Amino acid sequence: MTIHGPVHVWTTFSEDQIDLNYKNPWVLLHVIKILLMYVRRGADIIRLDAVTYLWSEPGTPCVHLKQTHEIVKLFRDVLDVVAPYVALTTETNVSHEKNISYFGNGHDEAQMVYNFALPPLVLYTFYAEDATILSNWAKNLKPPSNTTTFLNFLDSHDGIGLMAVKNILSDDNIDLIIETATERGGLVSYKTGKGGEEEPYEINITWFSALNQEESEKENIDLQIKRFVASRAIALVLKGIPGIYLHSLIGTHNDIQAVLATRSKREINRSIIDYKAIKLALRDPHSTAFKINQALGRFITARTQHRAFHPNGAQYILNLSPEVLAVLRVSPEGNQHILCLINVTPRSTTLEIPIQDPWTKATCWYDIIRGTKWEAKRGILIITLPPYHIIWLTPLGEIYRTIKG
Repeated sequence: MTIHGPVHVWTTFSEDQIDLNYKNPWVLLHVIKILLMYVRRGADIIRLDAVTYLWSEPGTPCVHLKQTHEIVKLFRDVLDVVAPYVALTTETNVSHEKNISYFGNGHDEAQMVYNFALPPLVLYTFYAEDATILSNWAKNLKPPSNTTTFLNFLDSHDGIGLMAVKNILSDDNIDLIIETATERGGLVSYKTGKGGEEEPYEINITWFSALNQEESEKENIDLQIKRFVASRAIALVLKGIPGIYLHSLIGTHNDIQAVLATRSKREINRSIIDYKAIKLALRDPHSTAFKINQALGRFITARTQHRAFHPNGAQYILNLSPEVLAVLRVSPEGNQHILCLINVTPRSTTLEIPIQDPWTKATCWYDIIRGTKWEAKRGILIITLPPYHIIWLTPLGEIYRTIKG
């Protein structure tokens, strides 16, 4: 369920209630009633869409105002009393620092915020074939409390926002994202900056097209699918809760015809899905949709079965190689470790991993996706990752303890 801001309310008001915004207590009460109506109907996650602009105040930029945060706190207070199991999620395509401000103190505003910096950082990582910036950023990715977490998404019905990485990536890095995405059929939407100049706001493109050059003679579809799945695996392993846009479960390509028909750039990633056609494609082992669905499904299923991926589980980012994103996840109880390795390049790469704390000093490791075993020798685990390969390893001893328990 989504609540948009500013909200438009259709009802009957007296003359002294004509101000249809949150300053009017009748409007505020009406919105809270709508909020509770959705809760009564089963909503357990409520998205506050574009909440940045909730409160309008003449003489101000009307963004991130104190009043906006107070309204979010009020919504949280109401839900904490009547439905404490319901989570508020804020959607704010702004700088990372402003975005996470909607966590409040970790207990009084949103339980989740959209991780807007993640999509452009992942795109840059695959375009540059270098995980260094993403790894260094992820080291500091810490929600303020154990009741808050990030919504790790890569794409949506809008575009891939660029505002959140303005202070993370350099202008040259952002230019690389824009140039590569446009080469792959993407479009760029702009906003007016503080000085009146136009600045890139978001890239409009499907995630599959963003990762792959369409009709490329250099690559076969299986390699493109591997790259696509490797990128999506990043949102699955990082601390938080992953969200997957429907079109990324089937590998939708850019819909240029929809853009031309509507003159809306965002329509490029809003294709109408033909249920019967997709149902047939998901039954065909040779189709792209089937292959993506099967590959992603294995990782999604494994993620739900292991406590190490719990939002409150610890996360350690390991700088093993610029070509590999290496994330060690540890369950909240500390009794399960999963080492996630993702090759972000089209080249094979070999890692020499020292087995030491804060991991475990296990010598035998087990790939929970493929069922293969790896053995460390003299305290070093040597692993060769093919192009865009993903491995999720756990100490074999922990598997035995789980079975025995």
